[in-house]
Amino acid sequence: MASFESIKKVGIIGAGTMGRGIVMNFVNAGYPVTWLDVNGEMLEKGLVDIASVYKRSVAQERFDDAEAQARLGRITTTQDYAALQDMDLVVEAVYENMDLKKKIFAELDKAVKASAILATNTSYLDIDEIASATGRPTQVLGLHFFSPAHIMKLLEVVRGKATAQDVMDACLAVGKKIGKQAVLAGNCHGFIGNRMLEKYSRQSREVVLEGSTPWEVDQALQGFGMAMGPYRMYDVVGVDLGWRSRQLAGVGRGEPIVWLDNKLCEMERFGQKSGHGFYKYEPGSRQAIHDPETDMLAREVAEEAGYTQRDIGAEEIVRRCILALVNEGARILDEGFAESAEDIDRVYLYGYGFPAERGGPMSYADSLGLDVVLKQIRELEASQGEFWKPAAGLVKRAEAGERFTKG
Repeated sequence: MASFESIKKVGIIGAGTMGRGIVMNFVNAGYPVTWLDVNGEMLEKGLVDIASVYKRSVAQERFDDAEAQARLGRITTTQDYAALQDMDLVVEAVYENMDLKKKIFAELDKAVKASAILATNTSYLDIDEIASATGRPTQVLGLHFFSPAHIMKLLEVVRGKATAQDVMDACLAVGKKIGKQAVLAGNCHGFIGNRMLEKYSRQSREVVLEGSTPWEVDQALQGFGMAMGPYRMYDVVGVDLGWRSRQLAGVGRGEPIVWLDNKLCEMERFGQKSGHGFYKYEPGSRQAIHDPETDMLAREVAEEAGYTQRDIGAEEIVRRCILALVNEGARILDEGFAESAEDIDRVYLYGYGFPAERGGPMSYADSLGLDVVLKQIRELEASQGEFWKPAAGLVKRAEAGERFTKG
């Protein structure tokens, strides 16, 4: 039986950005960590990076040098799977590639004791397929950390079809111990947060094709209270990520909503990291500066895609982006991939910068009145088509005068 108490030693695989953040989560909470990467240089660089994060914390008087040394002292590095033999929990945090993850899980299954829990930090990939590479699918699950992993409060704990209840419970408790808001999610593409984000992002791009600009979209959503508008977020994440994966998949051009991204990437405007994406950045600064050239490029792309541009106000931008979140959240509830509307709200409050005073997308829908929300979604369906088909659970609740949340 897996239990919270039985998890004493933790293994982490991958010395990239996510791996480093996850290591800090565990050592900060007192867990000894064995950190594996096949690349020794990456591990050394990772240790240097963690030491510099702790040095800054000491300088800011968050804790003293003795504590920083104690935390670093809990990390053991290795390039050998055999060193993970007696771990109780292993978290894999390599990049999003199914074949690579399955290969790692097959290795772990051989190397790590039979009672250990094996977790993958994936944002989208199928937990069941990853588990199929092992002989212990009941002990495999997703632990989806958000970047930067040592700062962001959200942890999606993702249940595979075979994951045992005691394994889920143990990992939810560990999530709490490492200071996270741990939310149970079902195994669907994008789980809760990213599945909803896909719909929000699509609307943020559609309105630009129809006549808005990236700058106006961000101003509208930041005005609503979002911590960061979607285009600023694309710049932070890297505009080139989607572009490169489209090229790898052989769909280089994609549909019109990504043509502006493609154009920016062809100009080597990859976002914050290259000093120029949808916004401009001064050297060494993360301050996003409005770039009128981006607005011009957006107009060109829309014209090329055959759109007739019109004026789109802030109210319409907010309505479409936020209602896209709400409708998909309702669908996730209908399909049983979230335990409650409150859990969906926690995902958005702690992982996606949704304004706290609005309580999360589902609470916000309740505050508008679900009859009003349904009416607005049906109007959008009439003018925009299939994307806006209202979720069955939304229709049912609106017609019965009910709410999503228990508040």
